[in-house]
Amino acid sequence: MRDTRCEASGAQASELGKGEAGTRESDASGLTAGHEAQPCAIAPRGVHSHGGYLDGQMLVAMPGMADENFAGTVIFLCAHSEEGAMGIVINRAAPRVRFSELLVQLDIIKADEAIRLPQRAGATPVLKGGPVETGRGFVLHSADFFVENSTLAIDGQVSLTATVDVLRAIADGSGPRDAVLALGYAGWQAGQLETEMLGNGWLNVPADTSLIFDTDLDAKYGRAVRGLGFDVARLSHSAGRA
Repeated sequence: MRDTRCEASGAQASELGKGEAGTRESDASGLTAGHEAQPCAIAPRGVHSHGGYLDGQMLVAMPGMADENFAGTVIFLCAHSEEGAMGIVINRAAPRVRFSELLVQLDIIKADEAIRLPQRAGATPVLKGGPVETGRGFVLHSADFFVENSTLAIDGQVSLTATVDVLRAIADGSGPRDAVLALGYAGWQAGQLETEMLGNGWLNVPADTSLIFDTDLDAKYGRAVRGLGFDVARLSHSAGRA
């Protein structure tokens, strides 16, 4: 996979966040402050996993994945259509970043309030969501939380929000039951993901919400593969031949 921005209909891969590309990974200022954000432009809103598209499923990198950005990764696909795809890497932690620190940076809480966060909020993982727009924050969360004109409902169980409304709700205990914050995302241009899958770069598997929101990131890759009854060591490094 190339480290490029997905160009869906000539637009950016996602209009959910409004931050600047190339900002440091510990800055989630790409989360917008209000309700200006729009759903991901790659796929029509409300149309999911149709016509062979894989939004709402997971991608598991095959052992032969040469791109170090994605070797050993599991990705939850938030959008997929003929125009491209967008997803979040769910098994890599953002280095040296804590959720409580980001809340302080965004002036959602004061520094001395971090120790009083609800337990669930304090344990929210901060992920390295992908190599594109690493200064933007994306909250992948359970579908029990919704912000009008800001939340992208993906599959009835998982949604994506990139306004600070969701962070405020998590901080005060009124947010979604499950959530992870990702800095950056993975994006594919039209036909790129399909080409990589035909080249045996990825294996698609059904989404498992318990896996998506599990805080044990190191165990996610093995769990994703074992969910289909495979042994990771037995996965082929090359595409099969008919």
